[in-house]
Amino acid sequence: MTYDVVVAGGGIVGLATAYKLIQARPELKIAVLEKENQLAKHQTANNSGVIHSGLYYKPGSLKAINCIQGYHELVGFCQQEKIPYEITGKVVVATRNEQIHILDTLLERGLQNGLVGTRKITLEELKGYEPYCTGVAAIHVPQTGIVDYFQVALAYGRKIIQGGGAIFLEHKILKISQKDSINYIETSKETFQAKLLVNCAGLYSDKVARMNDESIKDVKIIPFRGEYFKLKKEREYLVNNLIYPVPDPNFPFLGVHFTRMKKGGVEAGPNAVLAFRREGYKKSQINFSEFMEILAWPGFQKVAGKYWKTGLGELYRSFSKAAFTKALQELIPEIQEDDLVEGGAGVRAQACDRTGGLLDDFAIRESEFAINVLNAPSPAATSSLSIGGTVAEMVLKRF
Repeated sequence: MTYDVVVAGGGIVGLATAYKLIQARPELKIAVLEKENQLAKHQTANNSGVIHSGLYYKPGSLKAINCIQGYHELVGFCQQEKIPYEITGKVVVATRNEQIHILDTLLERGLQNGLVGTRKITLEELKGYEPYCTGVAAIHVPQTGIVDYFQVALAYGRKIIQGGGAIFLEHKILKISQKDSINYIETSKETFQAKLLVNCAGLYSDKVARMNDESIKDVKIIPFRGEYFKLKKEREYLVNNLIYPVPDPNFPFLGVHFTRMKKGGVEAGPNAVLAFRREGYKKSQINFSEFMEILAWPGFQKVAGKYWKTGLGELYRSFSKAAFTKALQELIPEIQEDDLVEGGAGVRAQACDRTGGLLDDFAIRESEFAINVLNAPSPAATSSLSIGGTVAEMVLKRF
């Protein structure tokens, strides 16, 4: 059987893309290939569950456009499918005077991106939102929320099946070739034929891209592990909703923060340390081939040379609970090391180019036989329906 479109990757972006295609053109034959024995096992199932508002992203960027649009679509989808979510709001807090100008820039970006009601608040107002939080300045963002993205992804999967699409689990893509304008996609179980491939393979998106287009040699996925602690049940009262620091504008991560989870509990984190394999959720998980490949990448070498101090600090926090606690104490001084119990970890697929640029925006690249989503880190889960719609429009121009 020849499919019109095969989507590589059963994470939230791949599923959203297939769902959007079926919504738009139900007569198309659509299949999703996922290498694991369940959907959404990696980035989707291991993130903090935040519904991002669009505060951080440069106005007009793909991240800004898709986050704002995706936010509204996601909330509507959750209401339609009765998936529990909450719009909780969040505070972003400057803990040092030198961060205030960055906080002001964030506020300006948020307002340019249409975040009505986002505003600078007094320290007295900060105490009203988060009584145990301290800082020198803060903004409040009412649009931010929480949801369980794993449940959202499973709902996309159900809609795909209901719409006549197919999902194949435990089908790892091994090789892609083309003949007579058809993709032949060899997996660990069988070979699929497709007029068009959509690559949403996340942590392996660069590898799948090179399988379908050998000219894509300028981007490599660098895996960064984000480790979390959880607050002990009896100390969860220290956090009402979401508390974020002012991020380092030179680094594509938001810093350790506090998140009340929709599935219960309060998470603290994540840090951002280089993972020793693409799916390395623990310090002990090492794939020497993948690790050496990262170290040999010219872009990573330049990133390491530029950000080595930041990287060492993140690594130190990874091995030192005391250092992790100290970072959290900048926001909530009452937090003690004994208040934290080990939580989970996620791995972020961060695209890096040859020149040492950590791609800040979403990156989608077309070739003759495929559309490759090469960079879709946070806020991709929030933006999933919008990114899926964007990719679906690109697909439908081929049909």
